[in-house]
Amino acid sequence: MPTIPTALRLMAVLAVASVTVVAQDWPQILGPGRNGIYTGPPIVASFPGTGPPLLWKRNIGAGFAGPAVMAGKLVLFHRVNNRETVEAMDAATGKTAWTFDYATSYRDDFGFDEGPRAVPVISGGRVFTHGADGWLHGLDFATGKKLWAVDTRRVFDAPKGYFGVATSPLVDGERVMVNVGGKTGGVVAFDVATGKTVWTSTSDEASYSAPVIAEIAGQHTAVFFTRTGLVALDPSNGNVRYQYRWRARMAASVNAAAPVVVKNQIFLSASYGTGAVLLQVANNAVTPLWSGDESMSNHYSTSVFKDGYLYGFEGRQEFGQRLRCVELATGKVMWDVEGFGAGSLLIAGEALVIMRESGELALAPASPKAFRFASRAQLLPGVVRAFPALAGGRYFVRNDRQLSAFDLLRR
Repeated sequence: MPTIPTALRLMAVLAVASVTVVAQDWPQILGPGRNGIYTGPPIVASFPGTGPPLLWKRNIGAGFAGPAVMAGKLVLFHRVNNRETVEAMDAATGKTAWTFDYATSYRDDFGFDEGPRAVPVISGGRVFTHGADGWLHGLDFATGKKLWAVDTRRVFDAPKGYFGVATSPLVDGERVMVNVGGKTGGVVAFDVATGKTVWTSTSDEASYSAPVIAEIAGQHTAVFFTRTGLVALDPSNGNVRYQYRWRARMAASVNAAAPVVVKNQIFLSASYGTGAVLLQVANNAVTPLWSGDESMSNHYSTSVFKDGYLYGFEGRQEFGQRLRCVELATGKVMWDVEGFGAGSLLIAGEALVIMRESGELALAPASPKAFRFASRAQLLPGVVRAFPALAGGRYFVRNDRQLSAFDLLRR
């Protein structure tokens, strides 16, 4: 049972929301709980070699930002020509409901995709997007009307970053929080209705990790994995509760996987020789329980936790990744699949739902005993780096030019 303050906070959030999140929605990166767990209607145990039924597909613009889905509407953030475009579609048909766009001059220094990277957030009847060049927008979910906009890089004196801006916003009640990474604001909270700055905290540079909200050691906490490491904040005022440095020794590196919170423990993982650490939280301080580069070094994909174990992608993307299961309490590797390649995964019921960069979808039992494929099929051409969405039994996935919807609903 939640504590009385927690229950009141939940009631307040629901009271201001004109669209209520239900189990089958996927309104942000990594799903409703930002933990990669799907709790909607059961999905199929397997599908044929030709793959699950295709519901629809359509051409789209550039970008690494995956879709968000709520109340039967899908929101995609992509770049069409030289305009960053927020597009709402009917999730059942792919037909456009509304679009909002604005000019962008972002150019990637390394020749990668030049579209937006951050998954949109749908909350309280609004859509929040964070563009590759740092523009943060609040839009009306029903119509796409612009409510406000902030040029975060200019306002807070933030650098471009290696791959542009890629951290998704985090909504908590009347605040939307962002790891802006500026000299005058590392983490910044904005008013969801107006975009006005509510507070600033730290001067940590931005990472590519999505922050999370969690109840930790009896406190409502915003957990950020910045370029420097862990920053745990009071979301009401931005006060830092505790920090823990966790980053690579080399400058040419990023932190990209989201923090994983399990009760009063926080798991952080990064590549570039950094590795993982499990932190115990007590009395506004953290104690490392184990750490090292031998267990689960996530590059850009976040590990997902289930029943005492983490499932995720180990190693650098460009060097070839492995799929791995690790015991959270100890870091012990339970199984390891060499040469699996990069990708992302989520958990639905007792199944791992894995999207490989090659465009292959795989189902496998979420078991620490061994890995085995239950089903696998090529769904779309690679390279697939955007996080998919699973909402109401429908699986939405994109590459650099195509968005597709597949039927995974068990009947």
